[in-house]
Amino acid sequence: MNKIIVVSHPENWQLEVENISIISSQDYLTKPEFSQLKNARIFNLCKDYSYQSKGYYVSLLAEARGHLAIPTVKNIVDLREPKLVKIVFEEFDDLIQQSLKNLKSTEFTLSIYFGQNVAQKYKELSTMFYRHFQIPFLRVNFSYTTKWNIKSVRAISESEIPKEHKESMYHFASQYFAKKRYDTPKQNPADYDLAILVQQNDPAPPSNSKAIKRFVEIAEKMNFYVEVISPKDLSRLSAFDALLIRQSTEVNNEAYAFARKAQQEGIAVVDYPDAILKCCNKVYMAEALENAKIPTPKTIIVHKNNKEEVLPITGLPCVLKSPDSTFSFGVKKANTEKEFYDLVNMMLKKSDLIIAQEYTFSEYDWRIGILDDKPIFACRYYMAKGHWQIYNWDASKKDDQDGNADTLPIEKVPKKILSVALRAAKLMGKGLYGIDVKEVDGKPLVIEINDNPNIDFGVEDRYYGDQVYINILTALKNRLERKEL
Repeated sequence: MNKIIVVSHPENWQLEVENISIISSQDYLTKPEFSQLKNARIFNLCKDYSYQSKGYYVSLLAEARGHLAIPTVKNIVDLREPKLVKIVFEEFDDLIQQSLKNLKSTEFTLSIYFGQNVAQKYKELSTMFYRHFQIPFLRVNFSYTTKWNIKSVRAISESEIPKEHKESMYHFASQYFAKKRYDTPKQNPADYDLAILVQQNDPAPPSNSKAIKRFVEIAEKMNFYVEVISPKDLSRLSAFDALLIRQSTEVNNEAYAFARKAQQEGIAVVDYPDAILKCCNKVYMAEALENAKIPTPKTIIVHKNNKEEVLPITGLPCVLKSPDSTFSFGVKKANTEKEFYDLVNMMLKKSDLIIAQEYTFSEYDWRIGILDDKPIFACRYYMAKGHWQIYNWDASKKDDQDGNADTLPIEKVPKKILSVALRAAKLMGKGLYGIDVKEVDGKPLVIEINDNPNIDFGVEDRYYGDQVYINILTALKNRLERKEL
């Protein structure tokens, strides 16, 4: 994909970045070679984004030409919307107060360049503002009365950046557009740039290190430029065309912020933010499965007023789930009535709604991997040693924390298991899902729909090998080429 930085005066820019051109707004707006260009990402760094200015038209025409603009016209308009500024202030008031609490003055100006500030202590605050407004150069003015308040948020031009900040700004720009160098020159430039999001020390990573290595190796063979990024790299995401999330997903962690930003900026992503929102909430899942008449264990949504109605429906033992439980975290089993009430009362202190489900025993759970409505792998996950779940995080030995697994060809999966898994995945829309199904007394029961399912080297790829990785990377390419972002 062509990458172009558009500025008012290119001669003022001392930035050397591989595979990115720096041109003037006049050239971009008037030269036919740019209006006819296909597959371009436009970084609009013009000095003025006001209505009908050149900066405004760069983003407007970029969208008309099918180019991916940063910022978009919507971003530019949002910046002038007081309501949005107010929403950001209310949502992140705690972060603002915490970040500015040691200041002695009653006025403060925060300058943000590509999501960063020259002072490291304001990094989190700067990233938050960039995440919401998507403007490369921002200036936020604060004032203090009884607490810190936002006076204004506005875009600034390169000419307004103080001389003492210029070196840092160019450093941040280089990081923002950074690319690793290949040891040997590539004869053919990559078709697309792919970021793979991985969190170090993830307690339950969806891919082991060997799987990440295979994703990188196979993606490069498919003519992707690939970089493994961390949760700290949100401000750099705009430099990529595609994002593959391979860290644990929750609505309140970085993975969702990455998925949402990717969607906002027209970056192809696996998985979509909607998938994270839906799959990470067991209450939504229970309601959706029931409405679609997909078989599940007996399930009831529990709140403070219906606790007494649960056990007559589920019986004992009873499985209790926090709405955002993943990888068996936040999933408990009550064997007695006392345990049930103790656990329910404890869990309802953290969430107004939780899930209760009848306990159904099986030696293993089926896991059907489904990508864009097509199965790509099938596994049987066995229960952890001496435990009722696949994962036993309290096991004293690491080897006993999870059970064994085997992998089968999809055609060997019982039709009733495969059918119910495909029906369940359709509830969540296009994306990559792992559908957990138990077979109890010959009947398939959907336990969960997981976004961001495990793709571990030696497990999910044991039967189909590299084809699992190829399928996922091809889906990203299809999203780019068909604009199914």
